[in-house]
Amino acid sequence: MKVATSDLIPGCILLRDVKGKTNRPIIPKNTVLEEIHIQVLKKFLVEQVEVSKTLASGEIYVPKRKEAVQQKKAEETAVQLKERTLPFQARLEEAKEKYKDIFQRLQNHLPLEIGEVRNIILPLLESTEEIDREVYMLHHYTTKEDYIFYHSIAVGITSSFIARKLNFEKKEWMQIGLAGFLSDCGMAKIHPDIVFKEGLLSSEELAQIKKHPTYSYRLVESIPSLSAQVKLAILQHHERMDGSGYPLGLTGDKIHKYARIIAISDMYHAMTSERLYKEKQSPFKVIEEIEQDQFSKLDPEIVRSFIRNLANFSIGTKVRLSNKKNAEIVFIDPNKPTRPMVRFQDSGEIISLQHVPDLYIEEIVSQ
Repeated sequence: MKVATSDLIPGCILLRDVKGKTNRPIIPKNTVLEEIHIQVLKKFLVEQVEVSKTLASGEIYVPKRKEAVQQKKAEETAVQLKERTLPFQARLEEAKEKYKDIFQRLQNHLPLEIGEVRNIILPLLESTEEIDREVYMLHHYTTKEDYIFYHSIAVGITSSFIARKLNFEKKEWMQIGLAGFLSDCGMAKIHPDIVFKEGLLSSEELAQIKKHPTYSYRLVESIPSLSAQVKLAILQHHERMDGSGYPLGLTGDKIHKYARIIAISDMYHAMTSERLYKEKQSPFKVIEEIEQDQFSKLDPEIVRSFIRNLANFSIGTKVRLSNKKNAEIVFIDPNKPTRPMVRFQDSGEIISLQHVPDLYIEEIVSQ
């Protein structure tokens, strides 16, 4: 078989003479090549030679380049296996650190490497069973100092979760998750004093923050492997159905469905997480606020699916209420899943949260 000289290894057997300009063999056929022969071939600029499929030792010959590729694949497989066996929270932490590095490079005006991005987020999105268990817990893993990095990962994961529950095919929900992950990458183009400010933003600073969807779009605009739908979703994820969003003030069906999914994910994680300038809120209080927004700002179909799947309680679930008392769910109205009937553990009293608007579920204790 013919192979490139650069792929030769000691032990290869030549099947044909290698001739020079004088037509005399530089190295005759049937020579068992040693390292010095390979160097001679390179010095004479011989690009290819014909060798046996077996080495002098009788082993199958694997060209050096192919061997390197196989080694690389083996190493990648080992890494992927390690990633799959790590606890979800540990994998989330690793992804945060890797994205933080990308973000800092973007701040230094280096290009976005989409292959690197895919290697961070796609293995997490593949963990659908873990996501179904953990999506409610994502805000617990977020720290206020690194909020912006956790937020991008959480929005990607939550967006893929919503898309799956809406019965998108895998190819699409993976793309939607990728778009969610990249939706805030343009924050790297805004001055860090604004992005990481601990106090409330001024109107001028807020105006700068509102430019981030455009900056995010510009970072991905020229990447051929990203679909037009993904790029639109990144640009439009802060648009609202009533036209009150930004950067374009689009309304209704002018907003791509991918963007409408990411909008809900972005809002949910932002409101449930502790940030530098605000305290986190109860997920179930946030869900109720999102539910109110479905009539004007958000897509009602997506909101209903999100609430139905996130507030997927069962009878007997133990919860802590906003008055810090523990209770057990005894009845669920499917039309009001965040306001079930509960029994207090200390007194045995049963109340319906639908009739006590100031009281709400703060956390799940166990299911």
